[in-house]
Amino acid sequence: MTGVAWTVLLLALWLWGKDLTDDAPRYPTGQTSAAQGRTDAGHPLPPARAPLDEGGAPTRVAIAELGVDAAVIRRGLDADGAVDPPPMSRAETVGWYAAGAAPGQAGAALLVGHVDTESERAVFYELSTLAAGDVVAVTRTDGSVARFTVEDVEVVHREGFDAERVYGQRHADRAELRLITCGGTFDQVTDSYTANVVVSAYLTGTA
Repeated sequence: MTGVAWTVLLLALWLWGKDLTDDAPRYPTGQTSAAQGRTDAGHPLPPARAPLDEGGAPTRVAIAELGVDAAVIRRGLDADGAVDPPPMSRAETVGWYAAGAAPGQAGAALLVGHVDTESERAVFYELSTLAAGDVVAVTRTDGSVARFTVEDVEVVHREGFDAERVYGQRHADRAELRLITCGGTFDQVTDSYTANVVVSAYLTGTA
């Protein structure tokens, strides 16, 4: 993308992050720590696999550590130019930013989900508990399953939010994945959370 297009996209993604947390959820998530290069047990993370061929949009995402096995739906931009999150009526569904990379392709694919609703937990309620070395499996329309290894988990506060660092590709030769939901604490005044939980993973295998 050109520099201008990239700037517009990052702005839209930042606006999406704000929009995602403005639906008055009531279960704030805990803080997380980032662990890069090694698992909590000190074992090195596996090497990256070469990106898959184009195509293969995501249909489901499974995270064994969280007991998550959720449908994935396409999402675009809303009338304000922000990425449209899944509706609250489908809080157990994950949204994929379809104008970006598909999971498994070169680039950083974005999967977004709610942490909760006004009355119950949502699909990414426990996202902040993931750790380096955990696996995220994404089923694609071509029947393949792209397996991503988590490399770090962060709580990114709204103040000083760096959209390019959060959403941008870290390594040009990798297929990367971001899982994003609300985090920090719930602010009753602004009716939103103070941060986002961002899980970063990269492609390490297929099935």
